[in-house]
Amino acid sequence: MVKIRRICATRVAAVLAASLLVCTGAAVAFAGPPTEQQPLPVPPPPASSRPTVQAKAVVQKPPARPKTSRNTRAVATAAPAAVDTSSITPRGRVYLFRGALGLIFSRGMDRLTEKLQRAGLTADVYEFTLCSLITNNAVDTYKRDPAPIILIGHSMGGRCALQFAETLQAENIPVSLIVTVDPAHMSPDVPTNVERFINIFLSKDVLGGGNIKAVQGFPGHFASYDLDRHDEVSHISIDKMDAIHQQIVAKVREIAVTPAKTEGDVVPLHYVVPPNEQTELWDSGVAVAARAGDTLQTLASEFHVPLWSLTQANPMSDSTALTDGQRVVVPRHLAPAPVTTAATQPAPSASSPPPASPSGR
Repeated sequence: MVKIRRICATRVAAVLAASLLVCTGAAVAFAGPPTEQQPLPVPPPPASSRPTVQAKAVVQKPPARPKTSRNTRAVATAAPAAVDTSSITPRGRVYLFRGALGLIFSRGMDRLTEKLQRAGLTADVYEFTLCSLITNNAVDTYKRDPAPIILIGHSMGGRCALQFAETLQAENIPVSLIVTVDPAHMSPDVPTNVERFINIFLSKDVLGGGNIKAVQGFPGHFASYDLDRHDEVSHISIDKMDAIHQQIVAKVREIAVTPAKTEGDVVPLHYVVPPNEQTELWDSGVAVAARAGDTLQTLASEFHVPLWSLTQANPMSDSTALTDGQRVVVPRHLAPAPVTTAATQPAPSASSPPPASPSGR
């Protein structure tokens, strides 16, 4: 009898151990792609504070020709000289919103909030269910003490961020930047009081998947990034990507000294990021004038952008010879104005005239 009991106890222990291994494996699979403990690879930063994706290969350029045939203003806008941002004092209020069951599935918003606070910014994170309450408080706070407003939301929190902006528009209050992270379907369009908008989403996702549009006549900077071809990214991990967090923090830190007004047309960007490519958060596109004999390949090398970013924005073969003056859309970052002149200027807003400073990239 004792022997039989020992055999039974051994088998029960084996079953429990196997069950524990299965649960552990499921938990690892559910955890999704690497987050901050296992960060996604980040491209080395250039001379400026922004990460810049380099072209994948160096392409032979056509014979040298005079630079005078290039639209020099457009070149300066697409690739300005580096600006020292080390002495910038961050300014503004950042409101972040989690999605449904946010304390379980939207903890990336909490991590991003901590990073923004460490960068010297006033940042707080909320449940999306408090959207109306926080919006009303923000209106009162802005009227007492105007400062740049930045809205960031994941899933239903992204929908809240856009509703937040609509309320501010009714109060004639500008929004400096909105970043939505896989926002919910049926989210509002981007209203005209928003100066810069970025959407990072998964187009086929049923929990998020909001392919946000802008209202008719939207004058601001617009960039949309579909990561659906990145199998390592899911709705419950997209808000935790450290490489994305770093870029958002850099943008928000510089927002008060980065003019939103630029010379020339502002071209919206709509990208499907290819597999194995880094997601670089450009602010918008800018049109440059090609020189005779240029191709998208040579322009990718010249402007230090990946070739796919040009082929998606310009419907032509990457090896097609361009004509002199032909319009080509190049992605760009908005860059801070020189600190020596911008430090004493108030934050740019949609309702104020553009500062007399160089345009962004």
